[in-house]
This record gives sequence, C-alpha cells and structure tokens, in this order.
Amino acid sequence: MSRVLTNLLSGTLAVFVLWQISILVLSPPAYMMPAPLDVLATLFDRRAFLLHHSGITLLEIALGMFFGTLAGVVIALAVTSLPGMTQIVWPMILVLQALPVFAIAPLLVLWFGFGLASKVVMAGLIIFFPVASAFADGLRRTDPTLLEEAELSGADRWQILRLVRIPLALPALVTGLRVAAPLAPLGAVIGEWVGASGGLGFIMLQANARMQADILFAGLLILAVITLVLRFLVDELAGLLVPWAKEAE
Repeated sequence: MSRVLTNLLSGTLAVFVLWQISILVLSPPAYMMPAPLDVLATLFDRRAFLLHHSGITLLEIALGMFFGTLAGVVIALAVTSLPGMTQIVWPMILVLQALPVFAIAPLLVLWFGFGLASKVVMAGLIIFFPVASAFADGLRRTDPTLLEEAELSGADRWQILRLVRIPLALPALVTGLRVAAPLAPLGAVIGEWVGASGGLGFIMLQANARMQADILFAGLLILAVITLVLRFLVDELAGLLVPWAKEAE
C-alpha cells in the first residue's frame, strides 16, 4: 500500500513539474493552458461549486458500478449454470458489446431522460461487459478434478456452484472489476456531455464553450482523483474478500 502511494505521489509530482515547465517554456495563453497553481487556486476558490457537481458525478458512478457489477455477476452465473442460456444470451451480449457505448449515449439520454438514470446506465454498461466476461470465464475454467471430487462427495449442482465454482472464480471477477472500475467515470462524463444539467462533464462542457480552461482542468484533475481512488478501493476490497488472489499476484 505504501509503495503504491509513493508511486502515485511521485507520478503526480512529475506531472505537475512537467506541466509547469511547459508553461514556462511555451507561455501558452491562460485560456488554452492555465498554470498548475492557477488550477489549484480555482479548486479552492470554486470548491463549493466543484464539490456540488462532483457529488452528482460520484453518485452516477457509484450506482453505475453497483448495478453494472450486479448485472454482470447475474448474467455470468446464468450463462454458465443454466442449460441453453449460453446459446441464447451470450450471442446477444457479444452483439451489444460490439456497439460502442459512447455511440449509443444519445439514445440512452433519449430513452432515460436528461437526469440521473441515463448516466447510471452508461456507467453500468461500461462496467457490465468486463465483469460478465471475466466472471463467466472464471466460472468456466473451474478445475475439472475439483468438480469431480465435489460430485463424488455427494454435493448437488447448486452446492458445487456455491462452494466450489464461485469461490474459485472470484479472482477473475476481481480482474474484471479492476479493468472496468477506471472506465466508469468516463461513462458518466460522456453521458453528461450528451445531455445533463449537472455533473463534472456538464461543467467541463460549459467551461470549454466559455474558454474557462481553469475550470476545465480542475474538472479533469477531480476526475483523475476519482479514477485513482476507485482503482485503489477495488484493490483493497479484493485484498479483503479474495485474499488468495492478492497473494497469487
């Protein structure tokens, strides 16, 4: 944990140093690229405004991650446990996955409105596909020897699923979450760009139109922090719930 934090802090410091050097060397106009200290000042001066819109985006991300993960787990269990479901459901999932989620964002706003729902669906879809794919793959790759031993011990189909297949597939689920979690903020922000009345994506779009680069960069920094925190939380949760997966790394 300390090593991860050290790498994160050193990487952040390097970005700020390079950013400041580029400002000193290139001297771009403030409306194109503000100095790091100007962005930090904006974060402080407009903190109430930024916290309000950050809260909206955080709620969209949290709900999207919850429902996307739940749907991914349920579908993965269904296609690997129920006869015929793989042939029926999995091809449909592959077709939907082939569609860029960002391309259907206008449709989601049209169907679910400009409020919270369309952004939650966007974030949820981005989470759903990696989670469903990784967890289903983990369930399918259960060691046949362990399955045979469970059957010989008298365990029925559901006991094998609950006591053998699911625990052994949890590392794959964690892998799917690690891939998907950093992308959830992107889904929420894209939804806000298409149509919203609040959120970081909304204020970034407004700031871009008004050439307020300081607010635009402040929004980007907040999104970067949210993404890093999400990845950190997924790693910590994995260490608590699936400690053997962390040890295997």
